Amino acid sequence: MKPEINDASARQDAGGPSLFPARHSDTNGRARNPGLTEVEIEIAELIDRSTRDLRLTWRQLHRTRPPQGLSRDLLIRALAHQLQEQTRGGMSRALRRRLQSLAGQFEKRAASFDPDVVPKTGTTLVRQWRGRTHTVLVCEDGFEYDGQHHRSLTVIAERITGTHWSGPRFFGLTKRAGASAGAKAGQ
Repeated sequence: MKPEINDASARQDAGGPSLFPARHSDTNGRARNPGLTEVEIEIAELIDRSTRDLRLTWRQLHRTRPPQGLSRDLLIRALAHQLQEQTRGGMSRALRRRLQSLAGQFEKRAASFDPDVVPKTGTTLVRQWRGRTHTVLVCEDGFEYDGQHHRSLTVIAERITGTHWSGPRFFGLTKRAGASAGAKAGQ
C-alpha cells in the first residue's frame, strides 16, 4: 500500500489545485485505458481512495460535512456526479423546474398528480371560463398568460377564477383514476 501524497503541488493541474487529489496519478500502478476521458479516469480513481479522503473531498466541494450515515458507495456516486457536472454542465433550468414541481407535488401527496401529464415547452393550454377563452403558453421557465410571465399554473388559475384552484386540474392536466386504470387495461 502506497502512502498518500498530501503535498499540494502534487495535486496541481494547469487550472489550479484539484479537489480530487488522485487526478493525474495512477494509485495502483495500473496502465490507464487510453480510450477513457479524463473525467472517466477521475471517477474510476474515486473507488481506490480511502473513505477519509472521500469525506475530505466532499467537505472541499460542499463546504460542509457529508450527511450522517451516507455510505461509502453513495459518497463515491455523489462525487462522481459532481465531477460530471463540473465537466459537462449541470441541469437545464427547465429540468430543474420540473424536478422542483415533482418534489412539491410529492410532498403535498396530491392524489391527482401524474408526472406524465406535465406539458412540454411550447405547448398551448386553452380553457374556457365564464364565456371567455384563456390561453397559456408553456415556457422553459414558467408560463405566459395575458402577456405576463408566471411561475405556476395555479397562480394563473387563481387569477382567472378569483379563487384558489389547482392549476393543473383547472387546465385539465390530471388523469382521473378510471381513465388511468382503463388505459392500463387496454395495453
